[in-house]
Amino acid sequence: MKIFISSARKGLEVERDNLDGLIRALGHTPVRFEDFSAQSTPSREACLRAVESADVCLFLLGPYYGHVFPETAQSATHDEWVAAQAAGKPRVVYRKQGVTFEDAQHAFTRIVEAYATGVFRDSFHTTPELMTKVAQKVRELESAGSPLAFAKLTEQPALHWASDDTAHGSASSEDAMLELSALPLDFVGYSARELSQLAASLVDRIRATRMVRGDVALSPTSSEDYVAVAIPASRPRSWDTPQTGELVESRLYKTGQLSVRATLPRDGLGSILDPDALSQQIADLLRFSGALNIVQVDRIVVAASVSTTVTTSIDSFDPRQSRRSAQPMGFGRSDRALRTEPDESVTLAALGAGAAEVATHLAQALIVQASR
Repeated sequence: MKIFISSARKGLEVERDNLDGLIRALGHTPVRFEDFSAQSTPSREACLRAVESADVCLFLLGPYYGHVFPETAQSATHDEWVAAQAAGKPRVVYRKQGVTFEDAQHAFTRIVEAYATGVFRDSFHTTPELMTKVAQKVRELESAGSPLAFAKLTEQPALHWASDDTAHGSASSEDAMLELSALPLDFVGYSARELSQLAASLVDRIRATRMVRGDVALSPTSSEDYVAVAIPASRPRSWDTPQTGELVESRLYKTGQLSVRATLPRDGLGSILDPDALSQQIADLLRFSGALNIVQVDRIVVAASVSTTVTTSIDSFDPRQSRRSAQPMGFGRSDRALRTEPDESVTLAALGAGAAEVATHLAQALIVQASR
């Protein structure tokens, strides 16, 4: 395993250096910024790439928050926390006791402790105590099986589809839309008060994922059945400029169902249902849903839908240039929608560490429907 060690170095020098030797002694690979060699990429990019390539991210919370970078208005550790969460990485957190935290570190600790999904929390007083606990946790991770577990459904879940509504959000009517939904099982739903409280925090939750630029205006809306935040799609430089798929809405229903919508990749000849790009886009939306930290029950039902347009085609998307020809599937959004029919529930890991595996199943089901 590659284990990324994230913390401010100040106040945790001894712990960081000892963890390096411990992880190597256990037969795994520690990844620390101290060990990075000269690279042509910016330091922040190198660290975030290391987070993405790691199997586990180990966070130490000591007295100091660390240098605040003007580009992100937060510390490197904070950046790495957001990146690990968005990528669905297992996160192991240890907080040092008996030290005084500065104000910024207190604020960051509250953020870390607010995220209950997939995070192992613990504390330590001394370096030997930390080494013992980390060694035990690494052995647990070694013996752990797949975080995903599927179970057959006894009845079809009642899913809501935003594409059935007359309003289609902030995307252009020329865009084919991908919709992903996560419905918690054995959940009583939200009261009007609870839904209102979640509505007030939904914009901040979306911002915290870093999937939306800070200068993009978000538009919250609500009804009796759901609250939603619309995200405006960017405009291309010209009509034939290729565009990757973009997140355009996050919607939370009173039933507890969380749905997110995004445009499919497109170029001058229309929207593209690319089997490889679709799987990756669904995985990203699953991780985004998990990063919102709203759905927290043990088992969920996940489903996906694609609402097509008359110019949608099954093809390969090239972000560098538009296609010269295309073979549209030949039906419009109102005529037919591709939808998966869930017959299994899955553990909450589908919104994190298991996102890629679940996304592969969903994408294959949609492509098979489209090919017919």
